Amino acid sequence: MMTQNHATIILASGLSQRLGQAKQLLSKDGEPLICYMTKIALVTQPQAIIIVIPEDNPLIASAITELATQHSIIHTVTNPTPETGMAHSLYLGIEALVNLDDSLINRVLIMGIDQVLLDEEHLLTLLAGAQIVVASSYSSLGNWSNGQDLDETTATETFKKDVVGLPLSIDYELLKRWQVSLTGDKGLRHLIRGLPVIQISSVDNHQLSYDIDTPEQLAHARAQRWLDRVDLI
Repeated sequence: MMTQNHATIILASGLSQRLGQAKQLLSKDGEPLICYMTKIALVTQPQAIIIVIPEDNPLIASAITELATQHSIIHTVTNPTPETGMAHSLYLGIEALVNLDDSLINRVLIMGIDQVLLDEEHLLTLLAGAQIVVASSYSSLGNWSNGQDLDETTATETFKKDVVGLPLSIDYELLKRWQVSLTGDKGLRHLIRGLPVIQISSVDNHQLSYDIDTPEQLAHARAQRWLDRVDLI
């Protein structure tokens, strides 16, 4: 599948307050989740990977150090105020990308780290799209940790709403213009909604509904072996 020249921004500075532990350090296939997701991003052959992590968390910084040493395209950025929301992390990621030699980049892949069933095939499909924004589409579950399979039903009591969001691929020039408008926790989604419909497309992947925000969701993900039962760190 052909992709355009792109960079990747991985938003990994969340404080995981509802979970009660750093989701960046959850273990999947024997390595920290932040490393697992970075390796998926590497498969797409980006020009650069910017990973935004929280400041004052040496365990998270240490977890990604070895991988960053092995791959010179990986750069980490610390967010001193992660509590201000995802938009500020993206702002910092864009700033770091602009400070690199970005002449070859025409698209940016933006992703988080807690959609535990995300794979490289989905990322490549996002990058192959021709629209200004190619986003992921999935359903937001009311409580997916109750063990109900996504394929069993689409009843309204199970699904809260349709989501069009991360991961997504976006035109780099547009993202740079939008940087100054990114504030709070929903800046990018608000800006995307202002685009003409013809400039946006989405790729369905209901497995992306499974993210990790609560201890109950973590326990279920471990029971399903989507995550390792014991963390490394």
